[in-house]
Amino acid sequence: MTLAPPPPLAPPPPLPLPLSRARSLSPVLPVVAVVALLALPASPGGEGGAGPADALSALVVGWCVVRELRHPRRRLSHSAAVVLGLPVVGLTLAALNASSPGAGLTGLGRYLQVFVLVPAAVLLLIRDRSDFRVLAWSFVGLAGWQGAVGVHQFVTGTGASYQGEDIRAVGTFGSQDVMGMATVVSFGLICAVGLALGRTSLRPRAIAAGFALALLVPLALSFSRGAWIATALTCTLQLALAGLRRALKVGAAVVLSGVVLVGGFGVGSAMLQERVSSITQVADAPDQSVTDRFTMWAAAVGMWREQPLTGVGLKGFPEHRDAHASLALSSGSDTAGAGTGFVRQPLLSPHNMYLLILGEQGLIGLLALTGGWLALLVCALRGRLRVRDRGPGLDCALVACGLLIWQLIDFMYADIGGPSTVLTAVVFGLVAWWALVGSSGRSDGPHVGSSHGGSGGREGALAR
Repeated sequence: MTLAPPPPLAPPPPLPLPLSRARSLSPVLPVVAVVALLALPASPGGEGGAGPADALSALVVGWCVVRELRHPRRRLSHSAAVVLGLPVVGLTLAALNASSPGAGLTGLGRYLQVFVLVPAAVLLLIRDRSDFRVLAWSFVGLAGWQGAVGVHQFVTGTGASYQGEDIRAVGTFGSQDVMGMATVVSFGLICAVGLALGRTSLRPRAIAAGFALALLVPLALSFSRGAWIATALTCTLQLALAGLRRALKVGAAVVLSGVVLVGGFGVGSAMLQERVSSITQVADAPDQSVTDRFTMWAAAVGMWREQPLTGVGLKGFPEHRDAHASLALSSGSDTAGAGTGFVRQPLLSPHNMYLLILGEQGLIGLLALTGGWLALLVCALRGRLRVRDRGPGLDCALVACGLLIWQLIDFMYADIGGPSTVLTAVVFGLVAWWALVGSSGRSDGPHVGSSHGGSGGREGALAR
């Protein structure tokens, strides 16, 4: 009797290759790296030039172009191309009208980076709402780090100079960019509020709510009146969009925490009260910073009247400022502290984005840029209405609407410049994705639109 041969052994399962794991990673991680680079200390004595985050954002744009060329079906929809490409018209005319080719090319590159190229790259790299939330949490994490540094500066007296004391919280941005930390913390707080008001599981919502309350402290210690106003208005609108019941609960918690922090522990109460009261005195008894701002606003309007359609050209405000400004304008603003000595910074912009565009790009540039922003706002709010009654995208809607509303309010008393500007570009990309793609409700799958997962969801929405 012969025995049957044993059955052949099954081949061992293939070992997982690093390449397959890499393919499963989110393509939005390079954008997260751009946000993370803003945690590094700014170079002392820097004058607002390109930093590591700006350089990485350029690499991300290049990588996104190569990635899209390899998969031709992934293209922007017609509406997205129009909304994001609309500013190019005014920017090109203003660059041609600049005082020198170098100034025109430099200004054109900066505007394209912030309002066209990086937002388009972020929109294309976000696959679904999970990727959106990853980016939103990266904003919260960066704000937590910068806020912790700012609180430490206030406590130890190592911050920027404010009323003769080195107590102003500026994070790692230094005294020459006092709005940098306030901007980062405001973005993080708005993202935290949106994530806390969503319909996800309880644990991440509770963590987001804790971050939102904690970030109120460094925001207050930044002594930035503009950031206070924009954040208060934006969070109020976020609560209104989330529903009346939630608005009352969160509003009560914020008021209670504010009373405890300022009244109970005395967190800068005297200086904060003085700073808050100064908001109502900008017309009756303005300080020199407010006077300078009003004077530069008038100068920008004067430039627009000189060239109403195309403006004086990109990077033209400093050159034409003195010809249109009154004698009330000071020679510059004083900065000191946070590791640097006394520096007299020249006033090279009107600190109002709308007036800066109007003066340098004229009505054509203003209508092109603001027209795109208003289109994004309308689409983002429409997306919020789609998830009003049900749907998992409420937190994404609140984050996107809040970030855009904050930015549009902030542009009334600030403009682009400094290391945190690249974060503004990422914000417009986040908003553009929600407004033009994510609010359609077809972007919740784990690999929607990926190169190896079919052509549904995001890819189909972008290709329409």
